Amino acid sequence: MTKLATNRKSTVEQFRLTSFFVSSSSHMVLKGVPIARNSYKVNSGKYIISVGINPTDVPVKPSIGQHWEVEGIRDITKTTQGDYEIDDYRYSNATLNCLMPASSEGFVRFIAAQKDFKDVGEKKARGLWARFQDRIYILLSEDTEQHRQELAEELTPLSIDAMYAGYEKYANLKAANWMVKHEIPYDIQQRLFKAHGKATIDAIKDDPYRLMTFGLGFARTDVLALGKFSIEPTDDRRLVAAVEAAMQKEVAKGHTCVDKPTLRKAVNSILKDSNLTGLALKIGENKVRYTFNSETITYHPTGQLLMEAVVAKRLVSLSSRDDLYTEVVNAAFVKAKGDLPYELTPRQCEAVMYSLDNSVACITGGAGTGKTTVLRTALRSFHQLGYTIHALALSGRAAMRLHESIGFETMTIAAFLRNQTITEGKNLVVIDEASMVDLPLMYRIITHIAPDVRILLVGDPNQLPPIGAGRILADVIASGVIVSTTLDIVKRQEGTTGIPEYSKSINEGIVPDRLTVGGITFHEAGNQADIAAICTELYAQSSHNSRVIAPTNKLVNSINDLVQCRVNGTGEPIMFIDGGNEWYTKMRKGDQVLFTKNDYVRGVQNGLLGELTDVSKAEGRLGVITLDDGKTLNVDNMIIEQLRLGYAITLHKAQGSQFPRIIIALDESRMLDRAWLYTAITRAEAEVHIVGSKELMTKVVKSPSHTSLRNTYLPILLTKYNNKENMAA
Repeated sequence: MTKLATNRKSTVEQFRLTSFFVSSSSHMVLKGVPIARNSYKVNSGKYIISVGINPTDVPVKPSIGQHWEVEGIRDITKTTQGDYEIDDYRYSNATLNCLMPASSEGFVRFIAAQKDFKDVGEKKARGLWARFQDRIYILLSEDTEQHRQELAEELTPLSIDAMYAGYEKYANLKAANWMVKHEIPYDIQQRLFKAHGKATIDAIKDDPYRLMTFGLGFARTDVLALGKFSIEPTDDRRLVAAVEAAMQKEVAKGHTCVDKPTLRKAVNSILKDSNLTGLALKIGENKVRYTFNSETITYHPTGQLLMEAVVAKRLVSLSSRDDLYTEVVNAAFVKAKGDLPYELTPRQCEAVMYSLDNSVACITGGAGTGKTTVLRTALRSFHQLGYTIHALALSGRAAMRLHESIGFETMTIAAFLRNQTITEGKNLVVIDEASMVDLPLMYRIITHIAPDVRILLVGDPNQLPPIGAGRILADVIASGVIVSTTLDIVKRQEGTTGIPEYSKSINEGIVPDRLTVGGITFHEAGNQADIAAICTELYAQSSHNSRVIAPTNKLVNSINDLVQCRVNGTGEPIMFIDGGNEWYTKMRKGDQVLFTKNDYVRGVQNGLLGELTDVSKAEGRLGVITLDDGKTLNVDNMIIEQLRLGYAITLHKAQGSQFPRIIIALDESRMLDRAWLYTAITRAEAEVHIVGSKELMTKVVKSPSHTSLRNTYLPILLTKYNNKENMAA
């Protein structure tokens, strides 16, 4: 490929799209043939047009046959197309607008080329243009009975449905092009259209900071508002938005409310003006998006406050329905207990009885304390009493492990929420690893089930808190409102791994006498390079049942690269073709892979693990991934952007799962604390390897964890609503 020239003057051209390819989440290439302005005719057969652009900067999703207008600076290069060499006019950092064809032939080709317009061929398209000309776009922009009657003069009802379905993404094209010029990303556009429809532009002009509600950050929104919309720095809308942005940052840290001094500091870091900060806090005490609580002197995002209130009211309501332990219930418990091959301890019996006696209860405890035994006994009792049991876990791997432990059908929380809501019958919802459930997820579970559905929370509050805001299990226990039983006796058995005793010692802030004992081995390593190298060798020694856990993405990426090179360096990579050239991805056949985003259409969760088992190309796919549960998933251009190597993962990705053999990379990080180490160790079923320095290990174990530093309002609400319930009784 030879570069011939660069035109430094901005050029405007129109082209018909002939192909496009998404090479990454931040780059795509549109290719087409030049056409005369407002025509379908090819302007020149001597060159093609290529436009490299961020997918977020297009007004509509590209589709073959569309007409586009590009404006920007171009480079002219030679490229091969078949047996011929042709000029390629390449645009980068350009502006793109999608245009509707303005001629009969252009419209016909546009309709015929796109799969979106099913059952509408060239003949029907030609008839539509002949009758309506460009008024066809008005008829298609709004699906009304009158418009359908007019279209029925040329089309069957089935074809009319197809036209409206195919034209749906173009209905707001004028507004979409306007938003591209105002540098509003595509994904934000789509959310705005869904919420405001034809009033989208007016909604943005009314308050540009509304863009934050739809996912645009404050910094970028502020630049647009001050520059494109001439908002004054002292505008109330800007100041309120700054307070909201500051609170969003705190929520991202796991808090559900923010005290005034912390919020003042956060707002000032955004506005960089103490006077504006004071004004912002004054005018923003009670806005729709957040609330100021004068009793606690805290600010609450409205969404978080609503969710905490709903969760608290439901749990308190359930807690008032106790004294359910009848003779029939006791008989079920005795039967379930009698089926066990060993005796329960008094505390374990207490945990089962409390769960049967109360409509909501908690069973907590560390590794090896018998939570699984208690849960299995309780669920067998509930089953005998005629309850339908919904046993939930965060990940697919965790759901499978839970099923093996309790013998009842299990599912992921995501799958449960996709099912129909529970409205009637005797039902029990069990949430395993409840310490990892955040406030939004608990809110969704609560609102998915009827008020009389019983709830049993099982978990370890000393583990790492959830990624999202809140700490449901810890808050519920701290409030003292919900009955809770803590299993605190580690039952030693001959031949066990020693992991329960080791993790219990760490949780109590006591450095184990021997860092290497039983199934735990400590490996001294002084720096990050040594840590990564040792972790790689340990993984290679037993690659079929191992996983590395590291505190930072940087270290995770480093170890993943080393492990891939060590155990799968010759694996066949995924290959795709773009512009006649072969391109290879980092992923190879045989790699362990991790999904980094939720994709509910494909049934994929953030944190899901699998193996790339096939890299052969087929229609619409680049390869195949076999997931932990044995199911397979085709890899396409969008899926591959969600994948990372999964030999090493962060602890948050491992939460809710266990692995036979865990290798822990112990390296300095703000994430690293006692709760992190405790949780990482308890991810192992049989064998643990800790790689790092003894000094850091000692420091981490002896220092208090960050778990208790989250500011939440749920304990106060639970106490408040419980007092009201007791007074009413």
